[in-house]
Amino acid sequence: MSENDSNSTETNRTEQLKQTPGKGRTPTSRPIEPDAPDEFGLVQLWWGDGKGKTTASLGMGFRAAGHGYRVHMLQFMKGGASSVEDVRGEYNAIEHCPGFTYENTGNYGWHGFFDGSNDDEHVAKAKAGFARAEELVYAAGEASLDEPLPSDGSPDDGVHMLILDEILYAVNRELIDPESLVNLVESKSDNLELVLTGGHRKPEYLYDHANLVTNVRKEKHPIDDGQRARKGTEY
Repeated sequence: MSENDSNSTETNRTEQLKQTPGKGRTPTSRPIEPDAPDEFGLVQLWWGDGKGKTTASLGMGFRAAGHGYRVHMLQFMKGGASSVEDVRGEYNAIEHCPGFTYENTGNYGWHGFFDGSNDDEHVAKAKAGFARAEELVYAAGEASLDEPLPSDGSPDDGVHMLILDEILYAVNRELIDPESLVNLVESKSDNLELVLTGGHRKPEYLYDHANLVTNVRKEKHPIDDGQRARKGTEY
């Protein structure tokens, strides 16, 4: 290849890279400034018997917040257990991430597990959590989600991404009516990204309303051998 051909090839490659979203630049971190997403508005379902549903939703939350989008996670069921400390790594990380907030509406223990917790209290907490989810979805509908939202603003003033963690599990446990969840999904604004996680049973009642469905399957898990939740991986 002649020197002219080599230069031409390199020029073509440079021009091609300029046409890509990153324009061929090596990814680097940048300061986080409030911004608004161009393509949010889907409904995501993350269910299955494998580990990683909450982890995946948190990963998306951090990714969105890193672009300056407003994110909120409302967590059902996970009020605490004897195998989990009262400090959770994700809460600490969220606390230091601009634009990302969380709430926990779970009751201590697990519904139906005979662990000393009161099942009526689980029901009450789940219903209160669902009422809170309705408030947040309504607030997002009232907000201008095509515009940046203050990173230190309240989720009651709207968010671009709402994560309802373990809400599908709450439906599995019959703590929340599936039809009520369908109505909630149908009521969301067109540009709110809604992420629903949890449960081992296929949420068929939501399939017609979902854009992304992921079944997180377990092939092997140390819990089957008696391993308790580990700090840094499960909490």
